[in-house]
Amino acid sequence: MRAFLASSIGVTCAAVLALPSAAPAGAAPDTRTVPAAPAGSAASTDLPGSTQSLPMRPLPAVSGRAAESSGQGLTEREVRPFSLVGVVWDDVDTELHGTVQVRTRAAGTDRWSDWQDLETHNAEHAADPGSAERDSGAVRGATAPLWVGDSDGVAVRVVPDSPDPQDRTGHVVSLPGGLRLELVDPGEDPRPLPVRDEETGAGDVGEADAGEAEGTGDVAGAQAVTDGQAMTGAQLLADIRAEAGAQVLAGMQAATAATATLPATETGAATEAGAATEAGAGAGTEAGAGAGTEAGAGAETGAGTGTAAGTDGRTTALEPNVLPALSRAETEAQVGTESKTAAGARPYIGPRPRIITRKGWGADEKLRERAFAYTKTVKAAFVHHSATGNNYTCSQAPSVLRGIYRYHVKSSGWRDFGYNFAVDKCGNIYEGRAGGVTKPVLGAHTLGFNSNSMGIAVLGTFTKSNPPAAAVTAVSKLTAWKLGLFGANPKGKVTLVSGGGNKYKKGKKVRLNVISGHRDGFATECPGARLYKKLGSARTSSARLQGR
Repeated sequence: MRAFLASSIGVTCAAVLALPSAAPAGAAPDTRTVPAAPAGSAASTDLPGSTQSLPMRPLPAVSGRAAESSGQGLTEREVRPFSLVGVVWDDVDTELHGTVQVRTRAAGTDRWSDWQDLETHNAEHAADPGSAERDSGAVRGATAPLWVGDSDGVAVRVVPDSPDPQDRTGHVVSLPGGLRLELVDPGEDPRPLPVRDEETGAGDVGEADAGEAEGTGDVAGAQAVTDGQAMTGAQLLADIRAEAGAQVLAGMQAATAATATLPATETGAATEAGAATEAGAGAGTEAGAGAGTEAGAGAETGAGTGTAAGTDGRTTALEPNVLPALSRAETEAQVGTESKTAAGARPYIGPRPRIITRKGWGADEKLRERAFAYTKTVKAAFVHHSATGNNYTCSQAPSVLRGIYRYHVKSSGWRDFGYNFAVDKCGNIYEGRAGGVTKPVLGAHTLGFNSNSMGIAVLGTFTKSNPPAAAVTAVSKLTAWKLGLFGANPKGKVTLVSGGGNKYKKGKKVRLNVISGHRDGFATECPGARLYKKLGSARTSSARLQGR
């Protein structure tokens, strides 16, 4: 396999065969060519990380009054190590009207935390009503998860709201059935982590796995889902050949040119790490229908440019962990003649920011569903906070992501990580839901408005705390690039059709900002009042980065 990838012709052909759909003009190397292992396979039983699921028990009444005996929970106890905690219940359509609090013990100590609140109103971070993901039968009700760091002891209490004193019917608020405490161990970090340190700002990036090619190049068994419909590998290959066949020769030439420009110390490593080329082939439209070929993170060449990427000083061999930042000139060069802008006009696409891939933050591809799901385009970006708390360091952010990923999939029953991208407090940008960073991947982030949009989660809770400037800047950079690929103006307005929610009924056409907060589409506190106030400056910065 390695010898095959070492050939520029083999690389380009592999790129053509690997793609489920075309990327917009100026697309980055695709990272969604890692197929999930079949459920129940031998490989799927040996997963890093773990989840402890503990059923709740009735709590004794504090004052002896019967009304206070309806709470559930668990008293202080020792458990296996974990770092993230949440509560789930059986019926996804049942809301938890009450409070959920946890205490945790720092691992290897006798220090217990104070009681900490979990965000109970979390149903709005979910797949749309009527979607295949929502109706899978596996989805459960859930609180937002909370990052607590390395812990080995826990207590939890869930108390229903007090009855409304104005309600003369004597209605008693009950808790959902099947309450369980979920304790998530995110597993070991990939070493070293490709994150920028919060103190030095250094990007300490580790070497790519020399065996990456064998694990990522084969997508023959994978499927893609577009607008809720599965596509077989044969159908995908037929579509790709029809779109990109005429570009294979150009891609071969570009691959040869790119390989020739690599420093001698990089060339061999690049081929072993699954390096490939990207030769954009079609026009980028708002619907994202432009044809193109791309493959796993390696050297990339815009059509007709023959220029290797990675000019920020990172080698192409490291790109499976990190997609390096490009300058605006490099990004525009990738667009080139593929764009449908008027002759002589510059495309409104911001420079591609540095993105840590799923491999970079250690996502285990055996956890998620095997298929990928896509929507038609990306017209808007919804900004969220993860509500996981602010007690993490940036070096812990990949662990936080792996914890959320496992909680979304194993505890909440989702197909994959819910958000399309995540941003940490130091401004590191992370690939979220699998399917390709340039693609219109269908997420589960904004109930009712997941179609034709993307979701960005800023890690933390920003109801009363200000978001770091680096995180807001990262949102601006990411939206300038990704929205630009689909022709969207960050300072503009867009009309979306609601899929149903507590703010807009299903089918209602809603006029929204292209960069919106979660609360704009659903009655929720998300993304927190403090982060929401920063979205105006994010829109302005994002548009400026696009050259508007």
